[in-house]
Amino acid sequence: MEGGLIMVEWIEEVEKRKDDLIKDLQNLLRIRSVLDEEKPTDDAPFGIGIKEALDFMLKTGERNGFSIKNVDQIAGHLEMGQGEDLIGVLCHVDVVPEGDGWSSDPFGAEIRDGKIFARGAIDDKGPTIAALYAMQIIKELGLPLSKRIRMIVGTDEESNWRCVDRYFKKEEMPSAGFAPDAVFPIIHAEKGIADFELVSREHRNEEELETELLSFQSGQRLNMVPDRALAEIKGSNQMMEQISGRYKEFLDQNSFQGSSSLNEEKLTLSLEGISVHGSEPDKGINAGLQMAGFLKGVPFQQKGLTFIGFLNDFMLNDSKGNKLGVAFKDEISGELTMNVGTMSFSKGFSKIGVNLRYPVSCDFKVVQPKIQSAANKYQMDLHVIDHMVPHHVPKDHELIQTLQAVYREQTGEEPELLAIGGGTYARSLDAGVAFGALFPGKPEVAHEKDEYIEIEDLLKATAIYAQALYELAK
Repeated sequence: MEGGLIMVEWIEEVEKRKDDLIKDLQNLLRIRSVLDEEKPTDDAPFGIGIKEALDFMLKTGERNGFSIKNVDQIAGHLEMGQGEDLIGVLCHVDVVPEGDGWSSDPFGAEIRDGKIFARGAIDDKGPTIAALYAMQIIKELGLPLSKRIRMIVGTDEESNWRCVDRYFKKEEMPSAGFAPDAVFPIIHAEKGIADFELVSREHRNEEELETELLSFQSGQRLNMVPDRALAEIKGSNQMMEQISGRYKEFLDQNSFQGSSSLNEEKLTLSLEGISVHGSEPDKGINAGLQMAGFLKGVPFQQKGLTFIGFLNDFMLNDSKGNKLGVAFKDEISGELTMNVGTMSFSKGFSKIGVNLRYPVSCDFKVVQPKIQSAANKYQMDLHVIDHMVPHHVPKDHELIQTLQAVYREQTGEEPELLAIGGGTYARSLDAGVAFGALFPGKPEVAHEKDEYIEIEDLLKATAIYAQALYELAK
């Protein structure tokens, strides 16, 4: 301490705890904490894996001397310090499904080339453990605090946010805080997010045609670009062979991976795309939309034509909403984006699931009726599943000023303020921002196969979080 000023070499303190930090992260990553509501129990409403991950965090916090609390088995917190004011760190331990094509066990937490590979490594288990050790460093050094620091652990961030909704109905709202669940430097604006489905209306019985769309399936989650599509078509052998031949040409021309198989007048087509986070759909290849693009022009029954027609006329090759007349943009948060995350057709009934992200100055009440108007032309209805309004913290807020100063000191770089289409727990705070843990220029691998976190970046983020939490709570 010099002249009352506490000097801490934060990265050195992190290095001292490196082995334990990595070990704890690997143990957390080995838990398959994917939402599972098929057999919910009072003890595990979102599935056994998610319960195990929440329990792991609470037990680890208790082991390290924090006060802990489990809130209805769907959220919890770890707390340290004293004072009336509360600084929040909002993390989550649920992960999206692992998908196919991994180079190693997606829940093996294998280390190679200085990286830890696992589903959830960067989104959000790695940053969660970094924040936990940041709190631990402050505690072990005995640094004086005038505020409490609380890590709030959610378990439903990748789906419907029921965890934080329930949590803040029962627990205290922090005066300020951050979510380590995006990118550095600082995200001060998050777009509005609406999940909705377009569902077909009842049709009258149709005349049977020679060529019929039997089924179409693509996508698992609205916030992921579908990486696989499967379509089944019934018709004469001649027609099916013709479509199969055209499909092989389609695959070759676009360098797509896929297959076709014909069995007793039923043709099955499969297509592989590239899955990425739904906030930036153009970075992936939407297998469902590409399949629909190929099927345009096939003389299906009316229900099949309606389904394929809507996808082509309003969704294919347009993630900005231009065809729907909802293309909005502002200087703070950029453009509106749409991800068609799920597409299904079976027995004449169709459903299209969309994840919409819109700028902070846009009003969803203006967007919604325009989409419904387009859907009306195809005998479809819009049903909103979930909606979160935009979130924005002004650049002159004390929280942002503090985090900018810490980031500048730790990295030597100027902390630019960013806006994203992704939704983080930061928006559940009255004054919250997303703060790391992905550094500028690094690949965004969240929700992708072979997701990883670089160990060097993990340690650097821990040092940043430790200093930031101390500066906010001292």
